[in-house]
Amino acid sequence: MNYAALKDRLDAYEKLMRLDKPIGTLLLLWPTLWALWIATQGRPHPLLLWIFVLGTLLMRSAGCVVNDWADRDFDPHVERTKDRPLAARRVSPREALLLAAGLTLCAGLLILPIWKDIWPLALVAVFLAGSYPFTKRFFAIPQAYLGIAFGFGIPMAFAAATGQVPPGAWALLVANVFWAVAYDTEYAMVDREDDLKIGIRTAAITFGTFDVAAVMICYAMSLLILGVVGAQLGFGLPYHLGLTAAALVAVYHFFLIRDRDRLRCFKAFRHNTWFGAAVFLGLVAELNLKPWLLA
Repeated sequence: MNYAALKDRLDAYEKLMRLDKPIGTLLLLWPTLWALWIATQGRPHPLLLWIFVLGTLLMRSAGCVVNDWADRDFDPHVERTKDRPLAARRVSPREALLLAAGLTLCAGLLILPIWKDIWPLALVAVFLAGSYPFTKRFFAIPQAYLGIAFGFGIPMAFAAATGQVPPGAWALLVANVFWAVAYDTEYAMVDREDDLKIGIRTAAITFGTFDVAAVMICYAMSLLILGVVGAQLGFGLPYHLGLTAAALVAVYHFFLIRDRDRLRCFKAFRHNTWFGAAVFLGLVAELNLKPWLLA
């Protein structure tokens, strides 16, 4: 294989893993960091932090490859996805499966230092990541399943840091499910017409004319649960300022999606990293800066 062919193949793999589009990795990473910060009182061990950050990247990449493999016969008919490597036949289905297996193996090797604490949850996480793409065939709101898959780093982080998964961790997971339904419905609103033609089921189709209202209700439920978790943990003003900033991000998204313009809906989806970041910064302010300010 000459240099040009190798470069083209590596470029196809990069796009297949969505390394050129980090938004998905960030949406997976933020709830994991929320959990890690709460579980360690804002002082995660550097090795643990490294494992979860790199593991998030590897598993998100593997999930994207499996998603495109599952949708390889649908994506050519969708304007936004028709040029993806599998849809454009730049990568074979066999190559894609081998790549997904390799990424999953790397993620498995990465968590060996904490394997005894999280192995049952890790196996569930792999199952969720691998099965999510197929839920679009029969689930009315597959975005909820995505929220569980994208949030499963939450119980894993608690288990790795403390050896247990308290009720608050599962509450955080539920908050993430509502957030995921909100942002991935915005994403699905971009492809609604194409999805209707090919028979894919999404929340944007299920909610119909109530899609915007449903998105905003999901944001509100996510923030409500995050607020309740914070109250139970005794968090004060810094954390709640973070939630307020996240609420303002959600309000901004309402103005982006209310006319259902495809480009503005996609902008709202990508902007969700600031929702997750606002919650995380609130946790940092509460757990890392507040004690220092009061010292």
